[in-house]
Amino acid sequence: MRYFLELAYFGKAYHGWQRQPEASTVQEVIEKALSTLLQENIEIVGAGRTDAGVHAKQLFAHFDVEMEMPAEMVFRLNSLLPKDIAILDLFPVKPEAHARFDAVARSYEYHLVQRKDVFTTDMAYWVKKELDVEKMNEAAKILLEYRNFKCFSRSRTDVRTYNCNIETAYWEKQDHGLVFHITADRFLRNMVRAIVGTLLQVGLGKIEVQAMHEIINSENRSEAGASVPAHGLFLTKVEYPKSIKG
Repeated sequence: MRYFLELAYFGKAYHGWQRQPEASTVQEVIEKALSTLLQENIEIVGAGRTDAGVHAKQLFAHFDVEMEMPAEMVFRLNSLLPKDIAILDLFPVKPEAHARFDAVARSYEYHLVQRKDVFTTDMAYWVKKELDVEKMNEAAKILLEYRNFKCFSRSRTDVRTYNCNIETAYWEKQDHGLVFHITADRFLRNMVRAIVGTLLQVGLGKIEVQAMHEIINSENRSEAGASVPAHGLFLTKVEYPKSIKG
């Protein structure tokens, strides 16, 4: 039987989602807990991979197991996991359902603060200079006009296409900071952090709003802004068609 896990994690202690040698990752920790609980070797496939230090409020992963998984397995699994990883739900899906390939939309938030805040040190980027949020939102709207976002992708990557369909992209004022919201069918590696870094250049007056067109059309990573730190980034939502459920 195939099951989906819905989970959340605070990414500070991990070298991202994906299993890798000589590094602690979220995938590895969950696989170890599942394997211990079920007394067999379990491998999971995630909806995507987050970089080191990035957090997730919602992410899904699938795995296969012969036995039926009752609801109390969520409690038992959480008791084996560290405090910075939580299983939110567990449910059966169709045998062919895939956590990565069946996802139709993913949403991220990037949090920044504009004054020193000891309570968000590991969850928001402190930008000390004043930002022109109106111009940042004008520049963010330009993203919706394009599909090829090679300029925001990590240089060394093995993707077949740099095309992404961005549905929404905007900044929202919250308390003493800002939150950037973005939703797309897929994202390239480092894409959101590179976009935010470029929009901050607009907000700081270092580049004009219309420069976004030139940057995107260049398809050159060096033309875009520097990537912002990972700790302000959250994967917040992954959406699937209802047809995947068993």
